[in-house]
Amino acid sequence: MSYEVALKCRECGRKFELLAIYSCEFCFGPLEVDYDYKQIKLNTSKKSIENGPESLWRYASLLPCDPEYKVDIGAGFTPLIKSKKLAEHLGMKNLWIKNDTANPTWSFKDRVVSMAIARARQFGYQDLACASTGNLANSVSAHAAKANMRALVFMPDDLESGKVIGSSIYNPILTMIDGNYDDVNRVCTELAASNDWAFVNINMRPYYAEGSRTLAFEVAEQLGWRAPDHCVVPMASGSLFTKIWKGFNEIRNIGLIKDLNTRMSGAQASGCSPISTAFKNGSVNFIPQKPKTIARSLAIGNPADGYYALKVMEETNGAAEMASDEEIVDGIKLLAESEGIFAETAGGVSVACLKKLVASGVINTDEETVLFITGAGLKTIEAVKDEMNPPIMIPPNAEEFMAEFNKLG
Repeated sequence: MSYEVALKCRECGRKFELLAIYSCEFCFGPLEVDYDYKQIKLNTSKKSIENGPESLWRYASLLPCDPEYKVDIGAGFTPLIKSKKLAEHLGMKNLWIKNDTANPTWSFKDRVVSMAIARARQFGYQDLACASTGNLANSVSAHAAKANMRALVFMPDDLESGKVIGSSIYNPILTMIDGNYDDVNRVCTELAASNDWAFVNINMRPYYAEGSRTLAFEVAEQLGWRAPDHCVVPMASGSLFTKIWKGFNEIRNIGLIKDLNTRMSGAQASGCSPISTAFKNGSVNFIPQKPKTIARSLAIGNPADGYYALKVMEETNGAAEMASDEEIVDGIKLLAESEGIFAETAGGVSVACLKKLVASGVINTDEETVLFITGAGLKTIEAVKDEMNPPIMIPPNAEEFMAEFNKLG
């Protein structure tokens, strides 16, 4: 069973029916799903979750859709890895890495699309659509193919080839728009108003966003049903950041964890950092920016949840950092060389910002910290291809190899 009861405005608190809507008709605030937590508490236990499938659907009672309509391609329940070499490099004693590169389309977007498509099918939609910086388009295309739905995906025309091909392989209707993500989102908002399509991050957004909460559920369960001291999360719209915090609060409130003293810190690229810039300026009101960064999956200059992300930082005594393109590449390489995880540019942002947060003393080296890695590196090889050591080139001769090998010192 599922226990969603209404959509609730995050600003004025008014409640609405569970429909394909995303903003309050009174104050225009964003809507999010509200649940019957009393019933969830009565019908959810650690044992019932642990006996569930090894995917995000083990948390079905906490999700905003009827599981009967699910399209399960195996999203979620990704590894939580205890870091050794990266932690040692940063001078940390207790660092974990939540590796969401292990999802079916190699990013955390499989979590949110799982929610959106289930709810879209519940509403009777036949077409699934999205505005995307790449990862979301990959996931929408894959889920729609599995469900035998038509996919319409819209992306900026300067995205990495891995993300374009990663959508095209599923044969969606793929449209590349001459502009940045904010331009793409504007076009899609107009299309959503005039077509009977389920846009996962527009009219399905309240349900879609709830999928990110499963990261909090998993981290708590994988830590032995407790919350960490600190989380470092990459930010684009800010939705992932706020929903992880919401997830921790929910499982505390229904009794699955006892205490919640987690600090939430966000990571952005300096070439698109409206949230981090506002934090450093001591403000909860961000100024939109025009993106210019290699971290295209985070390149949202006008983040829909930016204000709410800043409020979470304020509430949890968290922080925000930003990383240059050079620091992003260094972060990707450091994570790969130390932990064997090849992350996309968003992961490089997270690693680089974690490094700064530790160096500045914002994160104490004793704090149990979870670093969220949200997408795989093969999607963004353009960012690092010119930074690799050249291979040894030899004829098929062992002596030639040894001669070159000995030069390495």
